[in-house]
Amino acid sequence: MCGILAVFGCIDNSQAKRSRIIELSRRLRHRGPDWSGLHCNGDCYLAHQRLAIMDPASGDQPLYNEDKTIVVTVNGEIYNHKALREKLKHHKFHTGSDCEVIAHLYEEYGEDFVDMLDGMFSFVLLDTRDKSFIAARDGIGITPLYMGWGLDGSIWFASEMKALSDDCERFVSFLPGHIYSSKQGGLRRWYNPSWYTEQVPSGPYDPLVLRAAFEKAVIKRLMTDVPFGVLLSGGLDSSLVASVASRHMADSEATCQWGSQLHTFCIGLKGSPDLKAAREVADYLGTRHHEFHFTVQEGIDALEEVIYHIETYDGEGSDEIFGGYLYFHKAPNKKEFHEETCRKIKALHLYDCLRANKSTSAWGVEARVPFLDKAFLGVAMSIDPEWKMVRPDLKRIEKWILRNAFDDDQKPYLPKHILYRQKEQFSDGVGYSWIDGLKDHANEQVTDAMLMNASFVYPENTPTTKEAYYYRAIFEKFYPKNAARSTVPGGPSVACSTAKAVEWDAAWSKNLDPSGRAALGVHEAAYEEAAESEKTSTANGLGPFGVLGGFTITTDNRKIQ
Repeated sequence: MCGILAVFGCIDNSQAKRSRIIELSRRLRHRGPDWSGLHCNGDCYLAHQRLAIMDPASGDQPLYNEDKTIVVTVNGEIYNHKALREKLKHHKFHTGSDCEVIAHLYEEYGEDFVDMLDGMFSFVLLDTRDKSFIAARDGIGITPLYMGWGLDGSIWFASEMKALSDDCERFVSFLPGHIYSSKQGGLRRWYNPSWYTEQVPSGPYDPLVLRAAFEKAVIKRLMTDVPFGVLLSGGLDSSLVASVASRHMADSEATCQWGSQLHTFCIGLKGSPDLKAAREVADYLGTRHHEFHFTVQEGIDALEEVIYHIETYDGEGSDEIFGGYLYFHKAPNKKEFHEETCRKIKALHLYDCLRANKSTSAWGVEARVPFLDKAFLGVAMSIDPEWKMVRPDLKRIEKWILRNAFDDDQKPYLPKHILYRQKEQFSDGVGYSWIDGLKDHANEQVTDAMLMNASFVYPENTPTTKEAYYYRAIFEKFYPKNAARSTVPGGPSVACSTAKAVEWDAAWSKNLDPSGRAALGVHEAAYEEAAESEKTSTANGLGPFGVLGGFTITTDNRKIQ
């Protein structure tokens, strides 16, 4: 990932202003520690902090067309850049950067080229011939982008709001799948897939077609000129990514530079479920596996830094597409199931994509998400959602259609028990004591009186637990403006659901716990324990939402993951 900052229409174009732009751009240096670039044209500035992934030697930004009349600063990867270059053979390219095609595509097609891009991206482009500019973000919002306005009438764009928060009177999250045009004076949506309307599809389920689409999504993300690996939790999604990547490593261009053995990485508390499962998958696939441990105290010590980087106090793809969250077991029909998956995908830029991108970018690492591939989404979201519904009578657990697509007895992708391992909530997967440790720490920091008066201190998105209050207080320390608060979504949630899905179960409205643990009774491993736990906890005065399998289930675990 890279960091971009662009400012247009500054009244002040002095050396002091240039120095200020450089200073603000440096706030994004963690995203791109390899190079800093700045283009200045009158009252227009385009700054870039580069993380060198493709063509590290000559792909510095900003990038230009042949005569440098078109200037672009980009954060992202364009996976089909070679195919696009074939359409631009009469153009002269100066670098091997995948992002350089953007400048030439604009020169060739004007503003209507964005849908030609296959990748994850946020970019700002300046046409110096008439001083017009555009900004655009990928269809799902995998890469972050913010838009702000200064009191002097200037308009700003940045990868993270920390570059805007001091100099902009107001700033907002730039909508995914949209383009801003200075010529047209506003935003318009360029990404218009069929599923966006939320109409229930009736397409057939062909496991081989789904498998092939996902394999292509993984293979195209092996495009790199630097070392890479796979984050492996031992769950279904990461295990499939690792399996497919391992199979195709030998055929990728990266093998020539980095060898044919895939590197996998896992982190968790010692003895956590993810560490054990990831090690088993890594051994099965023959990867070079790297395991990292942290303690509860080390996690707590990092909280402020985490919130500073991810820029949210709330809370990448597969669970949204296939209804993998445990609460989807309660979907009353396929219509509501499909509509919820659509709502979840549309909101990814505010939750999982935001956290995944910013948390990895904080360390100069780029995260790629094959489940959000444009073509794969088109295939997966065209399938009749009846196939995605949880059907215990047919032995279909969550994401059965994905598991079944990779259930190959002749050339197994994964061991059966891994392929059909039911979802572990992310925060529990890294260690069951993690969430309890967070809760205990928050209880020590936030008093009963503080929580009682929370609605007066934080009238918007009022925290309802001490843990939520604690995260909110840290966020406000770094980002005290109203504009910053408004970038964080709110509303009732249970087990990571949208507000609408809370209506699926009457009991959920009484237990608005956004964590995955709230979906009591739907995890197969919990079925037998739930009945006994309810008896025990009721006897202790805790009620049915007290203790399950030795850990508390009323927590805001999605906030810090």
